[in-house]
Amino acid sequence: MLRYILRRCVSTLPVILVVAVFIFSLLYIAPGDPALIIAGDQASPEVVQRIREQLGLNQPAYIRFFSWCGSILTGDLGTSVLSGKPVSELIAQRIQPTVSLMLVTLVMSVGIAVPLGVLATWRRGHLTDRLTMLFCVAGFSLPVFVTGYLLAYVFGLQLRWLPVQGYSRIENGIWPWFRNLILPAAALSSVYIALITRITRATLLEIMGRDYIRTARAKGMSVAPILFIHALKNAAVPIITVIGTGVALLIGGSVVAESVFAIPGLGRLTIDAILSRDYPVIQAVVLIFSLSYVVINLIIDLLYTVFDPRIRY
Repeated sequence: MLRYILRRCVSTLPVILVVAVFIFSLLYIAPGDPALIIAGDQASPEVVQRIREQLGLNQPAYIRFFSWCGSILTGDLGTSVLSGKPVSELIAQRIQPTVSLMLVTLVMSVGIAVPLGVLATWRRGHLTDRLTMLFCVAGFSLPVFVTGYLLAYVFGLQLRWLPVQGYSRIENGIWPWFRNLILPAAALSSVYIALITRITRATLLEIMGRDYIRTARAKGMSVAPILFIHALKNAAVPIITVIGTGVALLIGGSVVAESVFAIPGLGRLTIDAILSRDYPVIQAVVLIFSLSYVVINLIIDLLYTVFDPRIRY
């Protein structure tokens, strides 16, 4: 087991290296001189030169890359070109709303989708199954921003049950914190719930046709215990896989949800940095999102061994 964990951890190092090279290259992929774009067309040569020195553009690329990697390892994410503040400070101010939104969305999605997929399998061909599949099609079809605006209009503006914008930090109380996250998490989880529900249903239907399931039914065991005790455990690997893969949806969707509901998280910080060409902030935020995705997929790989011990061999 320990050997498998070490092997999986080592296998992520090349991925992290490729991610680091790509993120560092963002500064050079964009057309034009980054320093001139940031400074503006009317800026003096002295201002452009100062920005170029701040970005390290006056040094060879390989020196800048190793210097950038060394700074990252020490926790130095650079300095914002526009605000002049350390990027780590800007991220620390914005990371709680984004992490909170993603966690609430993840718990909400898994808590709804897995039982819904089991219920659709149990009631296959009935009205419950058809309504579940209709919900999944709608969840896939509607973009996050459309769902967000619909929820904000109905539950925020018309019924006035929930706030439609802003964020309350968790230090101010659990209920105010959760209340501000219900609508954005519901909008963000619509696609995620549809994805997990369909995978759960499809996997369970395939497992329900296996020999050991037929044997259990022949012995007189009812459908519900078979689904929850036997089939669901054996369907865990594909379900966990799609949950881990869907984290990419959460990362991309959080940017949209934060814009729709005016949540001051990393998504809003990324959009503001892109619009103002604040490259140090862009690189740092993309690095955090990318590494988070790599780490989550590593955790998913390790969870495989819990549900299917054969994988560790």
